[in-house]
Amino acid sequence: MRFGIIGAGPIGANIAKKLVENGHDVKIADARGIERLEGKKLTGTPVSVEDVIRNIDVLITSIPFHALPGIRNIIDQVGEEVVVVDTSNYYPQLSGEIEEVENGMVESVWVSNHLGRPIIKAFNNFLAYTLEHHGTPEGTNGRIAIAIAGDNQAHKQIIMGVANDLGFDAVDSGSLRDSWRQQPGNPSYCTELTKEELTEALTRANREKAPVLRDKVMEILSASGDFSIQSIIKTNRETFNS
Repeated sequence: MRFGIIGAGPIGANIAKKLVENGHDVKIADARGIERLEGKKLTGTPVSVEDVIRNIDVLITSIPFHALPGIRNIIDQVGEEVVVVDTSNYYPQLSGEIEEVENGMVESVWVSNHLGRPIIKAFNNFLAYTLEHHGTPEGTNGRIAIAIAGDNQAHKQIIMGVANDLGFDAVDSGSLRDSWRQQPGNPSYCTELTKEELTEALTRANREKAPVLRDKVMEILSASGDFSIQSIIKTNRETFNS
C-alpha cells in the first residue's frame, strides 16, 4: 500500500519505519516545511507536505492535536477514497484549553470537524516506545492491542490490517463518537493490554472521570520525574482503573 504521513515525531517516524519494513511505500512530511526533516534519521521518502498527499491510499496525521486545523488546506486536496487516520491526543497542559473539547465534544469529532472530512482514530492509545519495541508477530501470546474507531467500516478494516503489520492486534472501538473510550484518562489508554483485555477496558471507560485521571497521571509523573516506560504504564494502569 501507499502511505503518506504528516508528522515526523516519534509516532509518525516509527509507523513509517515499520511500514517500510513490511514492504509498503511511505512518504513522510513535516507540516511546517520539508527543511524541518533535514538531519533526521527517517525511514521512507521525505517530501513536502504538498507532495505527501499525492498518489496514496492512506494518509496518517501525527502532529499535535491543536495544530491539526492548520493543515485543513492540505486535507481539502486529499482524494475522497484516501483513508485519513489521526493519531493525536488532547492534553490542555500542552496545547492550551480548547473550549469545544472542554465542553464535552469528543476529541476525534473535533478533529474531523476541523479537517472537514471523516477520519479514523488509531495509534493514539499506545506510547511511541511501545510502537517501536513491543510489536510482535500475529498469534503471539500476550500480543498488545490497539483501539481503532471510525464511521467507515471498510476504512477501519484497512487500518486494522495496518496495525497487524506494525505488530499489534486491533480492536474495533466503535464509531468516531465512541472514540472517547480510547482517549487519555481511560483504562484503554497506554496500558499495554491484550485484545481481550482492551475489549473489556473499553467498556469500563468513564467519560466524566477521564480528564481528571488524565491530569492526575501528569501530576504524578511530573512530581516523581520518572518518565520511564515502566513507570508510565504502571501509573496509567493504577490511576485509570481507580
